[in-house]
Amino acid sequence: MFDFINIHLIDIIDILLVGLLVYQIYKLIRGTAALSIFLGIIIIYIVWIIVKSLNMSLLTAILGQVLGVGVIALIILFQQEIRRFLLHLGNRYLIQRGGTANFLFRKRSEGIPQESLDEITRACMRMSESKTGALIVMAHTSSLSFVIETGDRIDAALNRRLIENIFFKNTPLHDGAMIVANNRIVAARCTLPISENPNIPPQYGMRHRAAAGITEDTDATAIVVSEETGGISFVKDGQIKPMSSITELRIAIENSYKES
Repeated sequence: MFDFINIHLIDIIDILLVGLLVYQIYKLIRGTAALSIFLGIIIIYIVWIIVKSLNMSLLTAILGQVLGVGVIALIILFQQEIRRFLLHLGNRYLIQRGGTANFLFRKRSEGIPQESLDEITRACMRMSESKTGALIVMAHTSSLSFVIETGDRIDAALNRRLIENIFFKNTPLHDGAMIVANNRIVAARCTLPISENPNIPPQYGMRHRAAAGITEDTDATAIVVSEETGGISFVKDGQIKPMSSITELRIAIENSYKES
């Protein structure tokens, strides 16, 4: 009765891979307007399969043309989501720490000198005392050029007074993230991807979500100083950890460079 059903192992693998791909896309676009568009495309595709199996040639041709043009439309509409997906794929799956691809394609993080560590932590301590909001992103091996392009390039030596001045409330550069790479302040006023992780506690605001977002997509780490409480948090791999002291912050920064 069911002789026409002929399923092989490769068919099962094919279905599982497609399901995994659709799930990853859903995770990236859930909670956004792109989700409704994506579901609409899926519905059109299912209808196209049905009418094709029923040999409805005219409707099949029309829907086929819609889907063909829809590929270009999807690239335009989902360009940010596609970029995030490829970043997530490259940084989290293909280039894991210690893996073969990591050995071949990524340079090892050089660590952070004590002088630079002192400048960052002392600036964070001062900003915490004055309740000055701050978001500092520290690059490791992943390129942050796509983030740096959104802000203003600085290229200056790490200096606590400069860091405090950047995040001072009335300065033009205070809003956004400061990027630190190769022990230098590379850029300020940068825009970061916002994490959509529903497990982030509600007391954390947009700075913390932005810090979680960039550390989910890359191997960068981030420091957040809360403008409301003055509390300092260290963010790695999307995980926000409150710091109880500057000493704890120093240890967290040093360990993050050792593990890169």
